[in-house]
Amino acid sequence: MNGTFSPIVELRRYTLHPGQRDVLITLFDREFVETQEAAGMDVIGQFRDLDAPDHFVWLRGFPNLRSRTESLRAFYGGPVWQAHRSAANAAMIDSDDVLLLRPARPQSGFLLGRDRPAPGSDAGSDGLIVATTWHLRPEAEAGFPKVFDAVLIPMLRDAGMPVLASFVSEHGENGFPALPVREDARAFVWFSRVPDRAAYERHGLVPGLAEALRPHLDRPPQVALLSPTARSRLRP
Repeated sequence: MNGTFSPIVELRRYTLHPGQRDVLITLFDREFVETQEAAGMDVIGQFRDLDAPDHFVWLRGFPNLRSRTESLRAFYGGPVWQAHRSAANAAMIDSDDVLLLRPARPQSGFLLGRDRPAPGSDAGSDGLIVATTWHLRPEAEAGFPKVFDAVLIPMLRDAGMPVLASFVSEHGENGFPALPVREDARAFVWFSRVPDRAAYERHGLVPGLAEALRPHLDRPPQVALLSPTARSRLRP
């Protein structure tokens, strides 16, 4: 398998007008996958949030912050976005809930095959991706990846929640301010996979996890159960 590794990742959560999620997904999967990748980005995954019917969640990656700026300028100034931006924006209420991330350690990013379902595919996907965001206290941010590796990963593994990838906030400058990111975030985001909601409810309550996290968190965890779209590369 040829792997892809994105040292910079955006986790983007869009709030949409009621009934517009499948409209946007159809447009996105048809027009915005290969065209973004031609501009130097990795479109990692696109998802429906099972608990938020008007939310669209997606991930894209970049080699570094400089290339991110260049790629965003190329895509959003290019003909495909110009042709379809009105239709895309018409579906959205808010597109500014964006975390700019980097792998928590050198090898904790996504490792994915280059293959994805072809345009027009109606390929289904068995299983869900679980995205968990922990917002950290300022004093906990620097040391938390070591706590995750040493204490929390073994707890999650024993509970049947494999860690696919883990990320921390990237605090470098956003070189494309036309697309805001949450610059004040101190986030730790990790991804897992489960067969279905019942499996998450069975495994998601990890014994001792809440107590281990309490000294580090600024607010309650944010968990999203994500169903991949037909063309998402990241799949369970």
